[in-house]
Amino acid sequence: MKRHLTKQEEFEIMKLVLDKFLWLGTGIIAYGFWKIITGTSMGWGFSILVAGAILLILFAYILIREYEFMR
Repeated sequence: MKRHLTKQEEFEIMKLVLDKFLWLGTGIIAYGFWKIITGTSMGWGFSILVAGAILLILFAYILIREYEFMR
């Protein structure tokens, strides 16, 4: 027999997973910023920074969509 999660348990699991993705996006942005600051490769650093920002925007969209779905 399958056991179903409550809405609160689903929300707690979603928070844990999304928190990890937000840390990943922040880390990518920090790495890109570090590459720009050190001056080793400005174009590559800016590309990494933009990729991290896009990742954060994507996960923010997913979070908002899931929240609307749960409501």
